[in-house]
Amino acid sequence: MAVFTEVSPEAAGALLQELNLGQLAELRGIQGGIENTNYFVTSEHDGEQQRWVLTLFERLGAEQLPFYLYLMKHLAQRGVPVPDPQGNRNGDILLSVCGKPAALVNRLEGRSELAPGPAHCAAVGDMLARMHLAGRDYPRSQPNLRGLPWWNETVPVVLPFLDPDQAALLQSELAYQNHVAGQSAYTALPRGPVHADLFRDNVMFAEPQGPADPHPARLTGFFDFYFAGVDTWLFDLAVCVNDWCIDLADGRHEAERATAMLAAYQGVRPLQAAERRLLPAMLRAGALRFWISRLWDFHLPREASLLKAHDPGHFERVLRQRVAHPVHL
Repeated sequence: MAVFTEVSPEAAGALLQELNLGQLAELRGIQGGIENTNYFVTSEHDGEQQRWVLTLFERLGAEQLPFYLYLMKHLAQRGVPVPDPQGNRNGDILLSVCGKPAALVNRLEGRSELAPGPAHCAAVGDMLARMHLAGRDYPRSQPNLRGLPWWNETVPVVLPFLDPDQAALLQSELAYQNHVAGQSAYTALPRGPVHADLFRDNVMFAEPQGPADPHPARLTGFFDFYFAGVDTWLFDLAVCVNDWCIDLADGRHEAERATAMLAAYQGVRPLQAAERRLLPAMLRAGALRFWISRLWDFHLPREASLLKAHDPGHFERVLRQRVAHPVHL
C-alpha cells in the first residue's frame, strides 16, 4: 500500500467519470504495504459522498489480475464482506490509470484491530471458514504465486544476506517443506481460493460504541486480496494464526487467541484428520513464506515515496518458535 506511481487529481477524476461515480472530492495516498500503489478516493454525486480505494498494480500483470478481482466480486455476491470492484459502462472491473492496471473498490467501514483479543480472533476464524466455503464454486484458477515454487526460487537470492545460523535454518526449513509437499496426505488436503495474507491490518472491525458495547468485535470485512490464489485452506488458516495468535515481540504462540480462532473456524468447517495432523507443518510453512518475502523486500527493495519494508527478523522468530514448540490440535 505504498505510492510508487503518483496519481493526479485529474486522472482520479477521469476514472470516477468513467465509472459514473460523480466528481472527485478528495484524493490521498496510503502509506504502508510494499506491493501496489494505493489511494483513498472520495467522490461526490448528487450531494452525497462515497469512499473508495484506488489500487494501481505495480508487479502484477493484466493476465493475473482478473483472478483476484473476480474472486472479490464472487465473494461479495455471496455475502462475504470484501471490497467490491466497480465496473465501467462496459462492465469491466480491470481498469487502467496512469498506464497501470488498476481497480476501484468500495472502502470498508471501521478500523483494523492491531491488538486483538479472543473475540476478534474468533470472528476472523468464523469468517475465514465462510470465505473458503463461498469460494468453492469460483470458476477461475490461479496458483498461490508466493507458494513453494517461489520459495525455491527466492531462497538462493536472499541467502547471501544471511549469517550462517540464519542460512542453515532457512535451507533446512525449505527442505522440510519440500518433503511435506511430497506427501500424499498433503496433496489430498482440501483446497480452493485462499486470501494467503490475512494479517491484522487486512481485516476491518466496526468502531466500538463505548466500553459497554455488546459487540466490540463486529467484523466488517477482509481486504487486500492481491496475494490470493488456489492453495490449501489449512495454509490460509495457518497464516492467520501466525499473525493474530502470537506475541508480536517474540513470536510466541498465544494459546487463548488460537483456541478461539480455531474453534470458530471449525464451527463452520470442521478440519479433517489430515489437516489436524499437518497443522504444525503449515504453521511453519506460513512463517517461512513471510520470512522469505520480507528478506527479499528488505534486501532488494524498490523505490516508493511512502515505502517502509517490514522487519524480516519477525518471521524468523515466529519460525523458530514453530519449530521448537509445535502446536497440536
